[in-house]
Amino acid sequence: MNPFSVNVQRGPNETCVIDLGGYLDAHTATELESAIAAAIDGGCARLIVNFADLEYISSAGLGVFMVFIERVRSAGGDIKMAAMQPKVYTVFDLLGFPVLFNIHATVDEPIGAFATA
Repeated sequence: MNPFSVNVQRGPNETCVIDLGGYLDAHTATELESAIAAAIDGGCARLIVNFADLEYISSAGLGVFMVFIERVRSAGGDIKMAAMQPKVYTVFDLLGFPVLFNIHATVDEPIGAFATA
């Protein structure tokens, strides 16, 4: 099992890219929650979550995104998701998350979507 990693990169126009890696579960969800809270508190209302290196997500990990979605949307932002591995996407899909969140094939797609918003 690969350890969980989270890295936030600030971009232009209140945008932050959050790179995830390893396993996101009940034990590591607080790390993600802290990183997202810090990004929002630092002025990022437009969040892009890069799942390219995330191998596993549990319902606790999914719950972190629900904690913040209303907060960023009320600030005029959003949380967009990108580059999910098939088994991670399956978990999102089973729980109906594609209805709540925009899921993109690459990180560049939501960057472009935010740029035109």
